[in-house]
Amino acid sequence: MNEDAPRDAQLVQAAQAGDRDAFGQLVVRYQDRLFNSLSRMVASPDDAADAVQDALIQAFLKLDTFRGDSRFYTWVYRIAMNVAFSHKRRKRPSASIDDIKETIGEEPAAAGESPEDIVLSQERIAHVQAALDQLGDEHRQILVLRDIEGFAYEEIADVLGLPVGTVRSRIFRGRSQMKDILSRTLGEETSSVKS
Repeated sequence: MNEDAPRDAQLVQAAQAGDRDAFGQLVVRYQDRLFNSLSRMVASPDDAADAVQDALIQAFLKLDTFRGDSRFYTWVYRIAMNVAFSHKRRKRPSASIDDIKETIGEEPAAAGESPEDIVLSQERIAHVQAALDQLGDEHRQILVLRDIEGFAYEEIADVLGLPVGTVRSRIFRGRSQMKDILSRTLGEETSSVKS
């Protein structure tokens, strides 16, 4: 069980009883994590920030419906994901490499990394994000939940309202698609460098 769950439960109970500071503590605890996750699903950091803000407002307004059957973060993540995809359907912007770099940011360099290693690491991150962006929503969201957020299969099933078997199947297909996209992308780069 998540170590934050008992504290979250206390904060939720206090917030449900009208303590706005308790909900504020939940917001502080999870807003950055939500932003980081949603920024991998939507086109820009601004869209991710808007989705997080809208999701947290909805969570506050719907807090009385939270029954505690799942972790608070799982519940608020489900709301945030629905808001993000709703925003995305309305907007449908195109992503560029510059947007991707802005979204994922610069990775901190480990001590002793050469400039070449840093550039290669940033290129790998950009390739993975670009491949993730090419996936359909159902595979992208499930890979973000599993491989980036670290959700268990059962939590993903709860968030998405799917059977665990479907979750496993989509993760497998999503990872296969990612591998194919990355193979094509990296293969094209290699052949264009040799030309």
